Amino acid sequence: MPRTGPLNVLFITADQWRGECLSALGHPMVKTPHLDALAGEGVLFKNHFANAAPCGPSRASLHTGMYLQNHRSGTNGTPLDSRHTNWAKEVAKAGYDPVLFGYTDTSIDPRGVDEDDPWLRTYEGPLPGIRPVVMMGERPQSWVDWLDARGFETPGDIRYAYSMRGPGPDYEDGAAVPKPSLYPVEADDTTFLVERCMDYIRSVQGPFMAHLSILRPHPPFIAPEPYNAMYDPEDVPGFVRAATPEEEGAQHPWLAHQLSRKLFRAPANEKKLRRLKAVYYGLMSEVDAAIGRVIACLKETGHWDDTLVVFTSDHGEQMGDHWLLGKCGYFDASYRIPLIVRDPRQAGGQVVEHFTENVDVMPTLLEALGLHVPVQCDGMALTPFLDGRGAPRNWRTEAHWEFDFRNPANDAAERQLGLTLHQCSMNVIRGPRYKYVHFTKLPPLFFDLERDPNEFVDRSRDPDYLPLVLEHAQKLLSWRMNHDEQTLTHIALTDDGPVARPAARA
Repeated sequence: MPRTGPLNVLFITADQWRGECLSALGHPMVKTPHLDALAGEGVLFKNHFANAAPCGPSRASLHTGMYLQNHRSGTNGTPLDSRHTNWAKEVAKAGYDPVLFGYTDTSIDPRGVDEDDPWLRTYEGPLPGIRPVVMMGERPQSWVDWLDARGFETPGDIRYAYSMRGPGPDYEDGAAVPKPSLYPVEADDTTFLVERCMDYIRSVQGPFMAHLSILRPHPPFIAPEPYNAMYDPEDVPGFVRAATPEEEGAQHPWLAHQLSRKLFRAPANEKKLRRLKAVYYGLMSEVDAAIGRVIACLKETGHWDDTLVVFTSDHGEQMGDHWLLGKCGYFDASYRIPLIVRDPRQAGGQVVEHFTENVDVMPTLLEALGLHVPVQCDGMALTPFLDGRGAPRNWRTEAHWEFDFRNPANDAAERQLGLTLHQCSMNVIRGPRYKYVHFTKLPPLFFDLERDPNEFVDRSRDPDYLPLVLEHAQKLLSWRMNHDEQTLTHIALTDDGPVARPAARA
């Protein structure tokens, strides 16, 4: 049916979702039938990348359309400058009421707020301009209150609600399957959040703009029944890594440092690691089923033909590859993520091979609603891919991301690597074949992904590759120069007053 009214938007993020983990992309194990169906009616972007890690910096790029070099919220807890706009503020100007179910991990700007403002004591504040209907994140108070009201056991410290499990051994200690969550699937955090979003969809009057930010498959890697046992740990794909962590760390000083950190080093017990991976997949299938229920709700309420649906993530997950856990550094596993966009006004079923990035999401949302895209946005709207025109002439030929590993509260990286606080950073340019990693004050890396798809062999000092290393270093410098902060740079004050000529996006 043709669209009959103003466009609604349902913007969904799932946290820490590796890009290949969709059955629509041929994953050997993970089953995602509802996301596959969404892709069948929309556009699936096969080479989509986050622009930063971890959660806070990546979401700052996702919500502002800006590269980290410009928004500068480089770590979980680095304030996001209040002068920057975002998609929520922009749609509010057009009369929408942007609402949040979940979290945005926005560290608020401490300037201009009272020193006792509670959001100054957490990096998990709401995006400026958005109206939280249900806040989750590290302290899921609304979910815990809901569990308490229904007689479920809850921890004294609500931060541990996500980790609650029953008694008995886990898989690596002899259990037949990974130990499930204490809470049944109908009462767990994903279901709770999705049901609240569905309540809103059923009751909202007029066009809506809703951001559904689901925690899973982010750790703790604990799933409710039956998803805890949906995938056999013995059958999960193996791990892309060197023979030992020490051999892995020999690739680069930063990697050796990261592998020395307990929280980021994969467990030596492979049975445990296989259990984590199987549960990670199970959580993905649970999220997929939950999204299926939201889509069914859109159809039942008559909103399906009027709703733009966007699904993506903030970053990926190493899951034992290169002996790492979590999201960090320069490996593709931490940055390649899914993106599906379903516009009810356009035909679906396309798969896009071109490189796309999370900075493209804000321009896409605004352009879909017929709104102006602010000059601050470093990304480009995906509209030409959605309406069938294909890639514009000036579309990017590589993906780009940044990783800031500074820690104002701990100078271990600085001491171990001989850096200053501001030298704890890296930039990456990743094309179809070659990948260049530039550190502020550490040796670079260069990979030939055609010959070495798993990123084991650094070619940066190989004489045969030196011309390519130089070419990519120059490309990276040009990219950064092209995207230096440019809010007022297209304006000149003249005898006739201000003259503005915005540059073409590239």
